[in-house]
Amino acid sequence: MNMGKQGAALFAAILASVLVGLTAGGNFYEECDATWEPQNCWAYDDGNRLSLALVSNSSGSMIRSKKQFVYGTVSTLIQLVPGDSAGTVTTYYTSSLGDNHDEIDFEFLGNVTGQPYTIHTNVYAAGVGNKEMQFKPWFDPTADYHNYTISWAPCMIVWYIDGVPIRAFRNYEASHGVAFPTSQPMYAYSSIWAAEDWATQGGSVKADWSKAPFVASYHGIDLDVCECYGGGSCIAGCAEKFGDAGRYCSLSVEQVGKMQWVQSNYRIYDYCVDPKRSINGQKPVECGLAQY
Repeated sequence: MNMGKQGAALFAAILASVLVGLTAGGNFYEECDATWEPQNCWAYDDGNRLSLALVSNSSGSMIRSKKQFVYGTVSTLIQLVPGDSAGTVTTYYTSSLGDNHDEIDFEFLGNVTGQPYTIHTNVYAAGVGNKEMQFKPWFDPTADYHNYTISWAPCMIVWYIDGVPIRAFRNYEASHGVAFPTSQPMYAYSSIWAAEDWATQGGSVKADWSKAPFVASYHGIDLDVCECYGGGSCIAGCAEKFGDAGRYCSLSVEQVGKMQWVQSNYRIYDYCVDPKRSINGQKPVECGLAQY
C-alpha cells in the first residue's frame, strides 16, 4: 500500500508513540480478583504478569478490578492468543452491574492462523449499545505486548492502543439526547471465552479445541480512577475531578491526525454507516456530530 509522505510520517509517529505507550505497572495481586474459573487464571513475576486461559467451550477465565469507580483511565499490556485463535474472544472493558448496565468495550476477536484479529469497540448506556466500531490492527498483537487504554470522562470516552487514540465518543446527552454513561460506578474487567457462534467470520469458523488451551498474557495494570461505590455525592465529586481537565476532554492536533490515519486505513466497520443501524432512514443522531 502506498501511503504517501503524510501517511508515512503519521505511521512513523505512531511507531514512536508505541515506545512511549508501553507502560503499565500495577500489580494484579493488589488490583484484581479472579471472578470466573480462577483455576484458569494465574499471576506470576510477583503479580506483575498474568495469564488467562480458555480450556474448553464452557471454561474460560475472568478478572475484575477490586476498585469500583466513576471516570478515569484503565490501562494494561496484552499479548493476544497466538496462532489459530478462531472462535475465541479476549476482552478488556469497564462495566457497571445489573441489566441496565453501562459498559465500554475492547474485544479482540480471534482468527485462523495468518489472518488478523478484529479489534471490536462499543459503548453501552443503561443497557443499550449498538455503537460498534471495528478495526484491523496495524501490528501483530500476538507477537508482543501492546498497551490498551480506556479513558472515561464526563465529556468524552477515548480508546487508545499504544498511546494512539483509535476512537472517541463525546457526551451529547444533555444537548442531543444521546445516552452516555455518567451515573453508574464501573469495574475494570478482562476475560477470555468461547464465542464460536459469532466471533470469527460470523460464526462460520469454529475453534480448534485440539489447540487448547488458548492463553492471553498480561503485563501490569494501571487504574488512574476516581473510586466510587455509589451515591450522588460520590458521583458528583468524580465528575468535578474529571470534568474540566483538558487531558480528558480534548485531543491534540497530533492525536486527531493519528486517529484519522488509523480510521482511514484500518477501520473495517462503523455503525454510523451501517443501514441496519438507521431508524426510518436516519443515522443515529451522534453520527452527524463531532466526536473529538
